[in-house]
Amino acid sequence: MVAALEGLVRAAPRFLFFTGKGGVGKTSTASAVAIALADRGRRVLLVSTDPASNLDEVLGLALGPAPRQVPGAPGLDALNIDPLAAAAAYRERVVGPYRGALPASVLAGIEEQLSGACTVEIAAFDEFTALLAGPGATEGYDHVVFDTAPTGHTLRLLSLPRAWDEFISTNTVGTSCLGPLSGLANQRDRYRCALATLADRAQTVLVLVSRPDVLALGEAARAARELKALGIANQRLVVNGVFQAGATADPLAVSLAARASEALAALPAELAGLVRDEVPLLAWSPVGVDGLRSLLFGGPPEQLAGPVGLMVAAPGAGTVSLAELVDQVAERGRGLVLTMGKGGVGKTTLAAGIAVELARRGHPVELTTTDPAAHVAAVMGADAGGLSTLRVSRIDPEQVTAAYTAEVLAEAGAGMDAPARAVLEEDLRSPCTVEIAVFRAFARTVASATDRFVVLDTAPTGHTLLLLDATRAYHREVGRQGGAAPPEVETLLDRLTDPAFTSVFIVTLPEATPVHEAASLQEDLRRACIEPTAWIVNQSLAATAVSDPVLVARASAEVRYIDEVATRHASRVAIVPLLAEALTGAAGVALLLGARAVAQT
Repeated sequence: MVAALEGLVRAAPRFLFFTGKGGVGKTSTASAVAIALADRGRRVLLVSTDPASNLDEVLGLALGPAPRQVPGAPGLDALNIDPLAAAAAYRERVVGPYRGALPASVLAGIEEQLSGACTVEIAAFDEFTALLAGPGATEGYDHVVFDTAPTGHTLRLLSLPRAWDEFISTNTVGTSCLGPLSGLANQRDRYRCALATLADRAQTVLVLVSRPDVLALGEAARAARELKALGIANQRLVVNGVFQAGATADPLAVSLAARASEALAALPAELAGLVRDEVPLLAWSPVGVDGLRSLLFGGPPEQLAGPVGLMVAAPGAGTVSLAELVDQVAERGRGLVLTMGKGGVGKTTLAAGIAVELARRGHPVELTTTDPAAHVAAVMGADAGGLSTLRVSRIDPEQVTAAYTAEVLAEAGAGMDAPARAVLEEDLRSPCTVEIAVFRAFARTVASATDRFVVLDTAPTGHTLLLLDATRAYHREVGRQGGAAPPEVETLLDRLTDPAFTSVFIVTLPEATPVHEAASLQEDLRRACIEPTAWIVNQSLAATAVSDPVLVARASAEVRYIDEVATRHASRVAIVPLLAEALTGAAGVALLLGARAVAQT
């Protein structure tokens, strides 16, 4: 294990690009490698491009957009790219030159045009490419280590140079959903240079990080395939959290080890030929410089060494079972259920379990997702468990965008002359059209919960909040393209803020980063007047019976975070134990509803 990661460090080119499904350990792995490189006397810059970055928490250091030296790791600097701050700076770069030259009403129109999700996307990408290809941006560093966003977002960023290059080249009116195109046109050479750098084997390695889990490995394979299509073929696989059961009769330990072994034995073809590094499941959380060093070199840092006893916090007054939460939802007879939280916390499996239970009780249920990775189908498979009232679907970005484009051209473009229609067609090729189409489909899905249950497995936190915050941008953009907002969009926020219609379950793991990110999500929801119904602490070892030393130590470490959720963040909380069974298909996910926390002593 150690030698394998040591091999990655020894062979490190100038740029290392870590990506993977949310929750697989990209940040800790990228940080550990960056520290190891710095320990060898290299000058290293560690950069997070993740909108939901937890680099601060992993390093134990408050970071901003400027490099900051990491205490305890001489030679290592780190920074966070803040997408919202980047968007504000981007807007000023576009609008600033026109201040005093254009009327205030015109400037206000441009600023409003630059307030959508596309601007956030392109601004963050602008910052990323400045570090990767900007002259002098990383001068003085031997290595630049990028801790990227979850796979779908990363792939979208990487494909933007080609998408925008085509849009800029064919647009004849000089404006887009990003405002004037001159700024974008000026960046084309830098975008091309960035993609060329990523594709250069001598300069860049793309490290795909995964867990030894079928879903995570499947997403890593998809990323490998799509990245290779972009010309990024120098790839390496890191499988994080590989568990080996000790000499124990612990059935959960035996099951976890067997499932990991089976997943690795059935690696997808895209991953099977890659150099593979494996990191064992640790008995401690690798945070702080010393903890991250121990991830590479084995053995816990000194302050974590020694025997660990299992402690279990007493349930708070608001603790309920998952089955009780479903009971309360079912009493309504219809409505919306949202599972929200950081990627990798088990939102999809919980959404599927809730949907199956509601359908088992005879309610008509649609289980769907706004997540571009669409894990619902993989969790449910072809098995609906004979539940005729359960429908599994997804919001497919390509399909809904094609439908929206055709509708706008048929309605708004019907009476246009050829030049005007050409302008509309150009505008509909912009990336913002995808955002509009997906948002409209999201609103329609929510509206369908008036006569059934809709259980919506949402995307990782950042993308979910973009959807929930998109009403104003949606109205503006639809109006610019000559369309009208459908009634389901008009009533969306009223439905989302109505606790008699919508149940929001915040899902977390009993670990520092998922809990703190969930707390931040709750604050954002409350600012939008959406009050979470309950928290679900998922996959808890402290809530089950374990005897394997590694699992016992991890269970002990969970207690403080379960207590934090129960006493500081949630008025109601359900604790779902980690189960030995594979939770796939209707029968598998239904096991969640029968799971009960086990009292430990």
